[in-house]
Amino acid sequence: MQIEVLKSKIHKATITHADLNYIGSIAIDENLLEAANLIENEKVHIYNITNGERLETYIIKGERGSGIISLNGAAARKAAVGDKVIIISYAAMDFEQAKNFKPTILFPDDNNNLK
Repeated sequence: MQIEVLKSKIHKATITHADLNYIGSIAIDENLLEAANLIENEKVHIYNITNGERLETYIIKGERGSGIISLNGAAARKAAVGDKVIIISYAAMDFEQAKNFKPTILFPDDNNNLK
């Protein structure tokens, strides 16, 4: 049996940009991507703590060290600059494997830097 479990979480990241005219996705600082065990084009769930919006999209690499968290395309309507969000990815795995799996969870500061 396969189940879905939390794989990666960036808790309380700050939206730095919202670009309605981009084709879609969320841009995430490459430092955060690596630390959170996330990769470009991976599907993520975005939970907006500020306004309660929830959405799914895919990741694009943001400039390393920039602190960027940018919702793009239609997703830009779901958040404003300064909103706090939770970014989550899940993984499917065998039930027994899942019992011992440890997700990667980050708590960046208000500028999206690693603490």
